[in-house]
Amino acid sequence: MKITLLLATVTVFASAAGAESLVGLWNATVTVNGTQIPFKIEFAGDGGDIKGWFFNGENREYSTGGKFENGSLVLNFDTYAAVLKATVKDGALDGEYSARRGKPLPIHATRAAAETPSKVKAPDISGLWYLEGVNSSKKGENAWQFFVRQQGAEVSAAILRVDGDTGALTGSYQDGKFVLSHFDGARPSLVVVTPQSDGTLTLEQSGQRSGGAITAYRQDVARAKGLAEPVDASQHTGVKDPSKPFNFSFPDLNGQIVSNTDARFQGKVLLINITGSWCPNCHDEAPFLAALYNKYHAQGLEIVALSFEEAEQLANPVRLKAFIEQNGIKYTVLLGGETSSAKEKLTQALDWDSWPTTFFVGRDGLVKGVHAGFPSPGSGDLYKKEKAEFVATVERLLAENQRSQK
Repeated sequence: MKITLLLATVTVFASAAGAESLVGLWNATVTVNGTQIPFKIEFAGDGGDIKGWFFNGENREYSTGGKFENGSLVLNFDTYAAVLKATVKDGALDGEYSARRGKPLPIHATRAAAETPSKVKAPDISGLWYLEGVNSSKKGENAWQFFVRQQGAEVSAAILRVDGDTGALTGSYQDGKFVLSHFDGARPSLVVVTPQSDGTLTLEQSGQRSGGAITAYRQDVARAKGLAEPVDASQHTGVKDPSKPFNFSFPDLNGQIVSNTDARFQGKVLLINITGSWCPNCHDEAPFLAALYNKYHAQGLEIVALSFEEAEQLANPVRLKAFIEQNGIKYTVLLGGETSSAKEKLTQALDWDSWPTTFFVGRDGLVKGVHAGFPSPGSGDLYKKEKAEFVATVERLLAENQRSQK
């Protein structure tokens, strides 16, 4: 009897010792349109308590549940209606990442080894650049912004369009080029940046977005040459008639109809945020709006998010609920309808084409300004600038509210 128990105990310990563990940081690649895009993923816990997260610079996109047993991993990311399914064997993870939008993406990962700073001498590309020749943009843009932070051979950067940016592109200098990539559960992208002898950069982007080579000029050089300026996000979208209210009337997640004429919005500063839980740039904006609401709500700020989703999400908004919970959203969220119906329902919007877009409404119910898109922290100083402009507009409207009541 004692021998049997001893053998059983040894078997259990041997099985545990031989079991694969996911805990720690892994180097991974996701394959998109034939391109392998490097990224990092980290895991903690085990069994039914397994957690994982993607990186967007210093920010993280966390899983919302999952299970790991017998070398099989299922990790849910409800905030993107996505799931990572993989097997782990001999120190390698192989599987697929499946989201609502697009085909399943093959993923391969191995444990990350300790990294040592590169001693390669890299040219300095830090600062703000204008990307010219992007007239293929469907939003009327002739230039984008490219913001770069650099430490030696290591770089963190982002391409900023009118609707938002690529997320933090990270990588290093190798063989005469900076190879940068991003994947945070969305926006898989590989960008190869080649410094040229004339001081310009050539950018080639592949992955979810691809196209021909784009030339980048330092901001001061682009302006001196009289090249196209990036679109001003505060001037891109407007309203058809500034003398009329921005009307909305949509159900909340409990089915109750909420309208701009409701008493709770009267005499308040109101931000009407056009968003969708499927939208990566909306994910970038939501934590900022949540913090803005928490800080200024007691002073008279209201925020209403009009969320446009796919039909199945409208019927059962699992992703939107996870989006609200993860970002600590306390402001009003309404179901605007299907994404394709947004233009016909936003009857006051003029030249609206960016997700997200925020309309700033004064106490009189009239639109005082509009901001298209929103960047991530990967855009560095540009991100800080846009946050500061949001805050300044809110504080100005709140101050006008106080003056008018005296």
